[in-house]
Parts: sequence; structure tokens; C-alpha cells
Amino acid sequence: MDQNIYTSIPAKTKIKNTYQSYHDFLFEIMNNIHTKLRSNIKLTSQPTYKARIKSFDSYYKKILRQHPEEAANSNKLVTLTDMMGIRIICTFLEDVSVVQQQIGDMFDVKEIEVKGASQSFREFGYESVHVLVGIPLDCFPSDMHSYKEKGIEVPDNLVCEIQIRTILQDAWAEVEHELIYKTEFTPFDMPLRRKLASMNASLSLADIIFQEIRDYQNKLQSEMNERRKTFYDKADALTDTKSTSVKTEENIERVTPYVQGTIDDMLLQAIHSHNVGDLGTAIKIYTQIIESKPKPNNIVLGVIYKHRGMAYFTQNDYPNALMDFKKSFECDPNSFRPVYYEGIVYSIQKKFVDAVVCFTKSLDINEYQSHTYYRRAIAYYELNEFENAMNDVISAQKLGLDDDGLKALHEKLIAKFDMKM
Repeated sequence: MDQNIYTSIPAKTKIKNTYQSYHDFLFEIMNNIHTKLRSNIKLTSQPTYKARIKSFDSYYKKILRQHPEEAANSNKLVTLTDMMGIRIICTFLEDVSVVQQQIGDMFDVKEIEVKGASQSFREFGYESVHVLVGIPLDCFPSDMHSYKEKGIEVPDNLVCEIQIRTILQDAWAEVEHELIYKTEFTPFDMPLRRKLASMNASLSLADIIFQEIRDYQNKLQSEMNERRKTFYDKADALTDTKSTSVKTEENIERVTPYVQGTIDDMLLQAIHSHNVGDLGTAIKIYTQIIESKPKPNNIVLGVIYKHRGMAYFTQNDYPNALMDFKKSFECDPNSFRPVYYEGIVYSIQKKFVDAVVCFTKSLDINEYQSHTYYRRAIAYYELNEFENAMNDVISAQKLGLDDDGLKALHEKLIAKFDMKM
């Protein structure tokens, strides 16, 4: 019998001893990479992480499939690309590409594989981005000398596999692993394959819908921020204050309405019309939403009244603006902005007592509004209540407001108190 047959069979005990001797070494590297990822990956919705060292049984099975001769004839650790695995689980689809880019900025990327990209709609299988990264010097164990004394040398071509998935992709992968790979079962009957393909398609569609909703919300928020800035700019000009608020982008990407005919769709159209100066159309759409059947709930009505009030304000229609801000606050007494906006209108009308009342109501709901303290300070100043005005100036400064108008008011108050800097 050919003796080469026996020499080419990997000795499991020897391989196990070698692999286990590297466990602490690999674990420390993986933990360092894990820590580096958590410290540097920046997303709006922070991801979750899973990390593991490949079990020996899984390692051995893969060695037998991929490197049997090398394992049989070598006394060194035979490396696999997935001995160290870290999974980054993101909330949204777009986060996957953002994380992939950030990983590229941190590590030497050896290979990127997009799992599931080649599958047809009839096929099932998990989707994921797998990134193989080299081990940077700052991720090796701090005490390499002690490992070398134990005979642990850095293997050639050592990499760490970083998988990037969405929450739903990860859920599918876990279930698929239990149903198919863990049981070493591959479904051949068409009904079962169709069920699996249908589930995978449903999860993929859900990921797409979640992303679309997030895109819609982000773009709506951009429109709202631009509209709010325009409101504040006019308020500043009319009350002779100077704002140093951060300027929003001029060219916001306008979006196709998310779902035709829904309140979300109408609100986005209204705010877009508002932002481009078509106030008549904006007010008309706001009014249609308010009068729609069935009647929107109070939270929604509070938002719409607030936006319509801001449109009236831009038209210098202060009576209607005040009426809408009051209705907005009545619909949602926990919302601090409409009563704050009401105070701004009263300030413009020189009704400073009413303005103070409104600003105080707003601060009772949310005490961390630097600009509200500032505007109340102006009203107090006009009412010759200089001590109250100074207290509000100090509160605004403590909250980080660094405004030219605030500084000027501070100087005026110091002069009133005959104080020195």
C-alpha cells in the first residue's frame, strides 16, 4: 500500500494543539481590531458588533477541504481568512457602504467580497459584505515577546474578516445557518426552495423600504431646517438681532413625494413650496391637510398649524401667524416651538410682556434653549427689567450661545449696572 496516502492525511491532534496554542494570540488581535472599529466607525445609528475566533471543529473541517496537504506536512499554523471574524450589524442599507468606506480608511484592505450579489431573484442565500483586512501594528498584542517565547510567530498572510450586514440580513443569515448549513441539509424540493426564496425576498424588500423611509425623513428634515432658518433670519432682521446660527446648504436635493396623496407627501410638497417662496401654495396645502378627512391626530395637526403659521409670518400676516401658533400649542402642549414662535411675533409687535410670557412657557417645557433665553433677555431689557435680562444672558452663554447680538446686549447690561469687565 502506498505510504504517501497516510502521510498526506492531516493529523487532527497535532493540528488541534497548534491551533489552540494560537487562541490567545488571535483573540487579543481580534479584540484590538474590535476596539478600533468601535472607536472609529461613525454612523447616525450606531451599529452593533459580534466577534468570534473560529472554533477548532469548523477550522479543521475547512482545512480538510482547502489545505489538507499543507496541514499534513507543516508544523506551523495553517491560516484561513476567517479565523478571526468581526461582524458589524447596521440599521440601514446605506450604512453598509459607509462602514465599508470607513474600514478602508483604517485598515489595509486585502479583499472585498459582496456575498449574494450574483444571486438571481429565484435564489436564496444571505447577503453580506466581507472585507479582509491586514493586521496593523497597533492591533498586535502589546507583549509580543512573551508569545515568541512560547513559539508563537506571526503567521504569513494573517488577516481578519470583517462582515458588514444590516439587521435583517443578519437575522436571515442566522436562520439560514440553523436551517441549512448547521444541519448539512440542502433543500431540493421546489416548494421549500420557494418558501426560502420568498422569505429572503421579503427581508430584502423590507431593508429597501426602511432605507426609502430614512431617505425621505432625512430630505424632509433638510427642507424643514431650511424653512426654519428662513423664519429665524426674518425674525432676527425684524427684531434687530444678529444670529450666528449655522447656515444650511443652499442646494438641497429635492425629492419626489414618498407616497402620492398621503399627509407625508402633501407636507413635503408644502414645505418645498414654502422654501422656494411659493407661500400661497404652501398655505393652501397646509390648509388641505388640516381640513382633510379623516381628521389628522392632534400631534400631526400641531405640526401643520406650526408650519402654516410660519408661512403666514413670512407674509407679514401676524394675526394669522399668532392664531396658528396658538392652535399648534393647543394641539400639542408638550411642543416648545410654537409658543416660542408666538413670543417672537409678540416681540416684533413690541408686546414685550406677552413675549416674556410665551418665552417662559417654552422654557418651562424645554429649559435648554439658548436662543429662547436670549430673546427673553431682549424682552426683559425693553421692559427695563435689567436683572432678569442679565440672568437670561448668562443662561444663554452657559448653553454655548456665541452670538454677536448676545454679546452686544451683555455690554449694554454691564453699562446699565455700571460694571466693569
